[in-house]
Amino acid sequence: MPSGPSTAARTPFVLLVVLLLGGGLITLLMLNSALNQGSFKLSELRKKTTELTDEEQALQRDVDDSAAPDALERRARELGMVPGGSPAFLDPDGRVRGVPSVAVSPKPSPRPTPPPAPPATQAPPARGTGTPKPPATGAPTAPATAPTTSGR
Repeated sequence: MPSGPSTAARTPFVLLVVLLLGGGLITLLMLNSALNQGSFKLSELRKKTTELTDEEQALQRDVDDSAAPDALERRARELGMVPGGSPAFLDPDGRVRGVPSVAVSPKPSPRPTPPPAPPATQAPPARGTGTPKPPATGAPTAPATAPTTSGR
C-alpha cells in the first residue's frame, strides 16, 4: 500500500515544524548574543565606575589635605601673612568691646617672588619700517570697522 497522498500532506507540516524549530534556535542564538554583549558592556561600565570613584576619592583626599589647618597656615606664611592680633567687636548700639591690636610678624618673612613673565614671542616692527607681517594662521584678525552713519 503506497501512502502517497498521506506523505504529501505531511510534508508541509514537517517543513513548518522544522522552520519553526530553526527559527526558534536562531532567535535564541541572537538573544544570547545580545545578552552577552550587554553583559560585556555592563562589566566595562562597572570597571569605569570603579576607576572614576577611585579618582574622585584621590581628588577629595587632595582637597582635604590642602584644606587642613596646618597646610593653610603654611601657605599663608608663604604668602607673607601673619596671625591676627586680638579682635574687637561692635555692639548693635555702636560701642566697641575689646581692645584691638595690630597683627605683627614674629620675624620678617621673605616676600614671595612674583612668577616670571612669559617670554616675548616676537617684537612688533617699528612704525614706518618695513611692511607689517600677516597674522599667523589660526590667529584672530582685527575686525574691519564699519563706517558710521549719521542719525537719520
